[in-house]
Amino acid sequence: MAIAVYPGSFDPATYGHIDIIQRAGSLFDEIIVGVLNNSAKSPLFSVEERVNILKRVTEDVPNVQIKAFSGLAVNFARDCGAQVIVRGLRAVTDFEYELQMAQTNRVLAPDIDTMFLTTNLEYAYLSSTIVKEVNAFQGDISKFVPPFVAEVLQEKYKQR
Repeated sequence: MAIAVYPGSFDPATYGHIDIIQRAGSLFDEIIVGVLNNSAKSPLFSVEERVNILKRVTEDVPNVQIKAFSGLAVNFARDCGAQVIVRGLRAVTDFEYELQMAQTNRVLAPDIDTMFLTTNLEYAYLSSTIVKEVNAFQGDISKFVPPFVAEVLQEKYKQR
């Protein structure tokens, strides 16, 4: 059984993330989306909220699991029994960083490969940071995230 992990912050999940999850789901028997709990960052959503959001927006992908993790992605992959770490690439600038991480991970865990999936051109400009910024200024985020994500994001900003 081919298992892959797709680690990230997903703060919040965007259509770009969902595109990568769906495509990875068609390539592997199981795709485990790892939601990073990074104590050095201050995400808008808690790790539990991000896990719940991803569970909701990936309900139609039958071979996806959503799990929280902390620490190194290669350790998370190993703990999940995964052979591959999936990463999405939007632009050349992503590639430079991701290649360095993939090479480091290869040294740390020679038995785990990294697979890059290029983002659908429709979402190549999109990031969670952009979504949060547009939302903060009451911009229309309906082309960036599913309706459920837009609702929880707008509710989160009302609470602030």
